Amino acid sequence: VDMTPEQLEVADRHRDWHASRFGYQQSNVEFLYGHIEDLASLGIADNSIDVVVSNCVINLSPVKAKVMAEIFRVLKPGGELYFSDVFADRRIPAALRKDPVLLGECLGGAMYWEDFRRILHDLGCLDVRTVKQNPITLDDSEVAAKIGMVKFRSVTVRAFKMPLEDRCEDYGQVATYLGTIPEHPHAFDLDDHHHFETGRPLRVCGNSTDMLVGSRYAPHFKIWGDKSTHFGLFDCTPGPQGESAAAGGSCC
Repeated sequence: VDMTPEQLEVADRHRDWHASRFGYQQSNVEFLYGHIEDLASLGIADNSIDVVVSNCVINLSPVKAKVMAEIFRVLKPGGELYFSDVFADRRIPAALRKDPVLLGECLGGAMYWEDFRRILHDLGCLDVRTVKQNPITLDDSEVAAKIGMVKFRSVTVRAFKMPLEDRCEDYGQVATYLGTIPEHPHAFDLDDHHHFETGRPLRVCGNSTDMLVGSRYAPHFKIWGDKSTHFGLFDCTPGPQGESAAAGGSCC
C-alpha cells in the first residue's frame, strides 16, 4: 500500500523480476494505491492479514494512532506487526513536526516511544518487543541546530495481535528453537534479548511463550510447561529506551 503513484510504478515494474528471483511462475504480490490510515477503503478485511511489514513509512503519517488501529484491525489473531522506524526520546515540538526538512529526514514525524507504547496498549497489545535499535547521529549542522536536543533511534519492532499480560510473568516455561525457519538454521532472535540457539533450551516468560505458540513461529519451537504454576515476575531486562521494565511496559 502506498499513496505515491511513482513509487507504485517502480514497484510494479520490478514485479516479474522478483517473482523469478524467488522461484514463482507469476507474481503473488499486489500493489495498492491508497492511504495506510484507511485500509478498509482498499477492501482489506478484518482479521485477514498474517504479517504487516513497514520500513519508515508510519513515520510519515500525521495520524499514527489511526494507522495502528487499522493494522490491528486487519491482522489475524496471532498476526504480527514487524516494522522499522525512527523513534525519539521525547515528543517533537509542534513547529518542528511541520518542518519540511525534518519531515524529509524522517525526524519531524518520529514517534516518542512511550506514546507509541500507549497507542498499542489501547489497542490491546500490552507487550511490544524491540528486535534491534541503533542511535541516529545528526551529521547535518542545519538539522542539528533545529532539533539537536532530541535523541533519535532507528528501531525494529515486533508486536503481535494476541492477549498478553502487561508484565512478563514466570510460569517456569522453557522454549527450544528447532532450527527450521528458512535462512535461520543456527539461531533465531525473537527480540533483542531472546536469542534462541538451535536445540538449546531457553527459559521464557508467559508472554514470550504465547508469542511463540500463538503465531507463525509455532511450528519452529518446542515448548515445555504451561501456566498452571506461577512463580512471580520474570527476571526482566531494560526496555527499548533504557528505562526500567515498569516504566517501559515490556520487560521480557
